Amino acid sequence: MKILAIESSCDETAAAIVVDGRRVVANVIASQIAIHAGYFGVVPELASRAHVENINLVIDAALRKARIRFSDIGDKIDAIAYTRGPGLAGSLLVGQVAAQTLSFLCDIPLVDINHLEGHLYAAVLENRAIKPPYLSLIVSGGHTELVVVEDFGRYNFLGGTRDDAAGEAFDKVAKLLHLSYPGGPVIDRLAKEGNPAAVSFPRPYLRGTWDFSFSGLKTAVVNYVKGRTSCDTRDICASFQAAVVETLIVKTVAAAREYGLKQVVIGGGVAANSALRRAFINAGRREGLRVYLPSPALCTDNAAMIAAAAYYKLQKVNVVRNHALTHKIEPGLRLSNW
Repeated sequence: MKILAIESSCDETAAAIVVDGRRVVANVIASQIAIHAGYFGVVPELASRAHVENINLVIDAALRKARIRFSDIGDKIDAIAYTRGPGLAGSLLVGQVAAQTLSFLCDIPLVDINHLEGHLYAAVLENRAIKPPYLSLIVSGGHTELVVVEDFGRYNFLGGTRDDAAGEAFDKVAKLLHLSYPGGPVIDRLAKEGNPAAVSFPRPYLRGTWDFSFSGLKTAVVNYVKGRTSCDTRDICASFQAAVVETLIVKTVAAAREYGLKQVVIGGGVAANSALRRAFINAGRREGLRVYLPSPALCTDNAAMIAAAAYYKLQKVNVVRNHALTHKIEPGLRLSNW
């Protein structure tokens, strides 16, 4: 089964073509970092406009990489997938309209996907050994969630972000330290030159719950910087990053033990963080867990992960042909079973 997927939930315009939920034929991403860097965050209106400018270009690039002519979509593509939510309303709408149009014109099924499901299945694209049940940690700019994937399309949501997600905390700390946007990569780079034990920042474990909260840690960094005339940015980055990573590791390992799961699958943009990747691999060896991390290109928002989720959804859900015009976006979409 060959699926053409579109992802436009936030500030990445992406299109991909994936065969049988595993083989990535094309994965094209148009980044908007240069547009939003000056604002140190995503500006929804600017993001929507950029999606409108880029959507046809990325779809065309994906088709060309797959050596499929636009006129042959109806014959060579089995389904169109798009991100229904969660995300920015204007951004989601651009992807939805593009997907609906292709589905309607080419008379092929259209399947809507939860953006979080994409992150749940991103690592599955590259690791055939991953089979449910497994524990998944989604850690990105807008989400930090622990989910038990009992089967493809059946989830047990354990806990999520109460305030700042991990990636959001990275961005806010980077802004505080007058670094560049996005904050994750630059903090990761500077942390390699710093001492992670230089500052004893708190670890927000939230004992008794599987939820996450990084606003207090962010405030601790603010207070530390405010009380000093000078400080080593590298040490602050290393110490802050160590606090985030340790919190994520401790809670994820504890959840794996609690639910008797031996597979841990990580997803989301923060999963590209080098310290996090090393820590999870080491924790897996120590705890006897099989830890799976997507390659960096599949950590950030992309359409290949949407196509992977769509493949498994199509195995279980009957998608009615010519049903495209009834599809809607849902900016606040929650994770739910198929």
